[in-house]
Amino acid sequence: MKLFVGLGNPGPKYERNRHNIGFMALDRIAGDHGFSPWKSKFQALICEGNLGGDKVLLLKPQTFMNLSGQSVGEAMRFYKLTPADVVVLHDELDLAPGKARMKQGGGHAGHNGLRSIHSHIGADYARVRLGIGHPGHKDAVAGYVLRDFPKADEGWLDDLMRGISDGAAELAKGDGGKFMNAVALRVAPPRSSTTKSKAEAKQPAKEKPAPDTRSPLEKLMDKFK
Repeated sequence: MKLFVGLGNPGPKYERNRHNIGFMALDRIAGDHGFSPWKSKFQALICEGNLGGDKVLLLKPQTFMNLSGQSVGEAMRFYKLTPADVVVLHDELDLAPGKARMKQGGGHAGHNGLRSIHSHIGADYARVRLGIGHPGHKDAVAGYVLRDFPKADEGWLDDLMRGISDGAAELAKGDGGKFMNAVALRVAPPRSSTTKSKAEAKQPAKEKPAPDTRSPLEKLMDKFK
């Protein structure tokens, strides 16, 4: 059994915040793969289903971000899971918007949700880091992550969510490479040889030369001019 944990803050006020991209990813997986309805348990919303034949639990802590580890720890103890069974999906300031990276273990890099999880279960769990970009200055981070994604981000955000859902079964199997391939096929699909690049598309079309309407005699005379 795998436990997928999405990080975010509870309630409609935070629903579309950048900080809640982990919640969004779990909602997409649950909706696309026919998971059970969400129910309240372990200070969280939880649902269950199957991905590629593997039983998977989805957990959205309702404790607010800074206390996420309480909920994760409770669920792990109840189901007798180890950190190796846990995958945490969270926002990542140090990745460009729309980028995703897998990471096994390591530090929390100042992320308050990860910091809390570290304190309850240690660091030996997998993470899916979901890029939201950086506001440019550390003093602006708090306001940035607690603001909604702008409309301009909806395209890449939807592609990223689709990619995560496409690769969810591989994530459950622990195959990070195949999971990342599924994400990449959505966020950066291969370009067909018949498809023009954006740069090519912007090039003005070359004008065709006007047809030569001169008579054979006129063409011959032009050669001797």
